[in-house]
Amino acid sequence: MASAVLLNKGRYRARLAQSAPDVTAAQALRTLAFATDQTDRDDFDNTCAHVLIEDMRCGGQLVCCFRMLTMENGSEIGQSYSSQYYDLSALGEFSGRMVEMGRFCIHPDWSDPDILRVAWGAMTAFVDRNGVKMLFGCSSFAGTETEEYLDAFAMLKHRHLAPKRWLPRVKAPDVFRFASRLRRRPDAKKAMLRMPPLLRTYLLMGGWVSDHAVVDRHMNTLHVFTGLEIGAIPPARKRLLRAVAV
Repeated sequence: MASAVLLNKGRYRARLAQSAPDVTAAQALRTLAFATDQTDRDDFDNTCAHVLIEDMRCGGQLVCCFRMLTMENGSEIGQSYSSQYYDLSALGEFSGRMVEMGRFCIHPDWSDPDILRVAWGAMTAFVDRNGVKMLFGCSSFAGTETEEYLDAFAMLKHRHLAPKRWLPRVKAPDVFRFASRLRRRPDAKKAMLRMPPLLRTYLLMGGWVSDHAVVDRHMNTLHVFTGLEIGAIPPARKRLLRAVAV
């Protein structure tokens, strides 16, 4: 069996879940981080690989987790979690291996920015090992009210919309069509302050988003479909990611 450890960096270790108790621990952290009334689990947990990031200075405490669903190409896009909320038929033409990254969360008692860097290092190691050509998923804003995020959505409209050939279409019944509704120019500072850290990292690497946000009242979030073509990541950014991943 290949090593489950994706990387060790400073006080943190990133590894793939190897057992049912590992997955249960990830579900417990998600439940805590997402503040849900019931355990956060679904059928996708059975088919995904789960990445666990542990603080080895605190006895291996689980401080971050996310899950990954690997697809050989776009013909399998209908099996993704995201396809429940977005019409992703355009991505059915994508010819390379794809990974859906989901349920990303960090323990609310940990605020070390190195955790996010280690998470992306672990993802980079996985991408390189498996020849992945695209990452995608849903990037969430806390709450379902759009008002405090208008500069962030305006920034997404003006700089980060998906290429037309991959653009997701509306499928969910409750959406905020920010690309067609917003007329404001974004305040860049306010936009970046309100942008979720995970989405901000996607964008720094050349990621793109859908032209609308889904209002998910069950999870109490607004989310945008987010895609990142590995071949489009700027070379300098790739070098930084791979420096973390070794």
